[in-house]
Amino acid sequence: MGKALDGVRVLDMTHVQSGPSSTQILAWLGADVIKLETPGRGDITRGQLRDLPGVDSLYFTMLNANKRSITLNMKSEQGKQVFEQLVSSVDVLVENFGPGVVDRFGYPWERLAELNPRLIYASIKGFGPGRYADFKAYEVIAQAMGGAMSTTGFEDGPPTATGAQIGDSGTGIHLVAAILAALYQRTNSGRGQRVQVAMQDAVLNLCRVKLRDQQRLAHGPLNEYPNDVFGDEVPRSGNASGGGQPGWAVKCAPGGPNDYIYVIIQPVGWQPITDLIGKPELAEDPDWATPEARLSKLDKAFGMIEEWTEQHTKWEVMEALNAHNIPCGPILSTRELAEDATLAELGSVVEVEHPERGAFKTVGCPLKLSDSPVDVERSPLLGEHNAEVFGELGYGADDLDRLRAAGVI
Repeated sequence: MGKALDGVRVLDMTHVQSGPSSTQILAWLGADVIKLETPGRGDITRGQLRDLPGVDSLYFTMLNANKRSITLNMKSEQGKQVFEQLVSSVDVLVENFGPGVVDRFGYPWERLAELNPRLIYASIKGFGPGRYADFKAYEVIAQAMGGAMSTTGFEDGPPTATGAQIGDSGTGIHLVAAILAALYQRTNSGRGQRVQVAMQDAVLNLCRVKLRDQQRLAHGPLNEYPNDVFGDEVPRSGNASGGGQPGWAVKCAPGGPNDYIYVIIQPVGWQPITDLIGKPELAEDPDWATPEARLSKLDKAFGMIEEWTEQHTKWEVMEALNAHNIPCGPILSTRELAEDATLAELGSVVEVEHPERGAFKTVGCPLKLSDSPVDVERSPLLGEHNAEVFGELGYGADDLDRLRAAGVI
């Protein structure tokens, strides 16, 4: 069976997380992703946050599956000649260097389009054109400037970053969508185009409900928030759901740091909840029976639920609530996720063999296509595919020896 992106060739000039997360998705979907790295060092994450000495870090291996690696010195004239051949042979070039870096190599968009008029040139930057364009951006900076941090945490605490990498990997997913759209448009136009996604924009897109609530504030307090006081900005609201159905994380036995379950109270779910917590009379009590009646005392409602959940494990609570179709979800630790049998069966967490570091676990492809199954393959060693890829460009063994001796590859 073929893959969705069979025949699509990608030159991957990305590093760290945002770009590699994007190109890894393309590779999982069947594209031939050629990762271009600096000779001798490669992607900086090969050596960052190492848990084992002298081998590629998990930071690298978990973001570069299913790719081929080549090395090329872009500062040499011979390297630039090889680069131009590569550009002419691919469908997509992806980079996430700082602003202007590729231009300074001598390859602005106009030059790349001359080399390959069908090229999709895709970039991730921290910010769009304008005041912030030349600023450096990292994951939490994007969260800070995209609206996530100001609305995350508890009312009486500082702004808080989320553990989900919405700035880096979140932007990578946005770039995948943009690249696929550009490839589709090319089937009609025959032309490539420039594709850019800013990390700030991606985070803001994921925070749109908070921008929604900023405008709602003009008409009064946000009743679904647990906050007592509202100013002229959307406040931090702890674990409130932020939607029409109130939710909260409540404690479970035996009381460990992740022994919590998130429970949502839907109107139809109130009666079975009152039965489970041993207070069936509240189902008909006018002070509790309707969502409007409960709205001003949701803290008390969840407090009563917590008195019950603290007597049971989060797994027992999950079974009991789901038996009544009450939305809930236990807070799963990273260890629990890594060891979850269901996630392993689904391919959401997979084990991969690596020739230098041995077996490790990583995430599987979150995009499930019935006609494009994904086998997660290990990340490449540095320059592992030099002979293979450059051979496809017409370079023989003697040519490669000369390039290697000259420090080009």
